[in-house]
Amino acid sequence: MKKLLLIAVLAIFAVPTFAGDKVNDFTLKSNQGKNIRLADLRGQVVMLNFWASWCGPCRQEMPLLDKIYQRYSPAGFTLLGVNNDVSIANADQFLKGREVSFPIIYDLDGKVRDSFKQYKGIPLSIFIDCNGEIANVHSGYEPGDENEYIKTIKGLLRKCSN
Repeated sequence: MKKLLLIAVLAIFAVPTFAGDKVNDFTLKSNQGKNIRLADLRGQVVMLNFWASWCGPCRQEMPLLDKIYQRYSPAGFTLLGVNNDVSIANADQFLKGREVSFPIIYDLDGKVRDSFKQYKGIPLSIFIDCNGEIANVHSGYEPGDENEYIKTIKGLLRKCSN
């Protein structure tokens, strides 16, 4: 019976998340010394950016994401860098010497990333509206993609202020 219950619980958490769906709440340790709970950010536009230290496009994208965060965070935008390395040490080594002011959270077991498993690639950016629903998904990074991010963020901020 316990085994059946465990399978049922795991099945609930393994359900893929699609645009328009509410995002499952999670709490992860951050590089800023505290845990971050997604539900605490309700009412803000949130960008989850999944990255890893071994990812070349992530290296390119990181400083651009920081500029976006600094520009739009006063308006109600939060960016969470969701690290998918196997250790915090790998992530922290990558971040040394890089100007990153947004919170980095550690998804060491990949459970948060697995909730978006239908979206392939890394980096992966999930845009969440102020109601906690997925508004947009962007997989990979190529120079110029940050313009699309800004367009999405501005649109979501406008919707939230209405």
